[in-house]
Amino acid sequence: MKKTLIAFLLAATPMFAFAAQEAQLALAEGDFAAQRAEIEQDLADGKTYAEISASDRAKVRETLERISARLEGVDSIDTLGEPAKVEIFNDQELINTILTQAKADSRLVCDNSRATGSHRRTTKCQTVAERRRRMEADQDHLQRNVMNGIGPVKN
Repeated sequence: MKKTLIAFLLAATPMFAFAAQEAQLALAEGDFAAQRAEIEQDLADGKTYAEISASDRAKVRETLERISARLEGVDSIDTLGEPAKVEIFNDQELINTILTQAKADSRLVCDNSRATGSHRRTTKCQTVAERRRRMEADQDHLQRNVMNGIGPVKN
């Protein structure tokens, strides 16, 4: 029982960071409002989370609204009941997961290479998600061509 209580208290402490922020999350209503505004700004700038889907963007905003509603009029996380602390923790983890993946997918990667038969270098920049989609499309195209007998024959 004691270990469970300690584990819960450690899990419920406000030590979670939103997305790329490494700072401790302050759960007082005013402090959270500032962090929420920063996340909203990052979502709107079109660069930080360029690869976030519309459904994930809506889910993040909905979850931020839910946390705000739970923190309304709260001065400290300690004044909340255990179920509310768990719900806030779960909401924070959901936001962290979505935004961390979206930020990683939105990272721009540039490749400076030469086309075959040319000495001229070209630079092509794509997000990580664009590169992954292109690779998957190329693999799918290759698979379809092999299956239709157009490509090399499998042994």
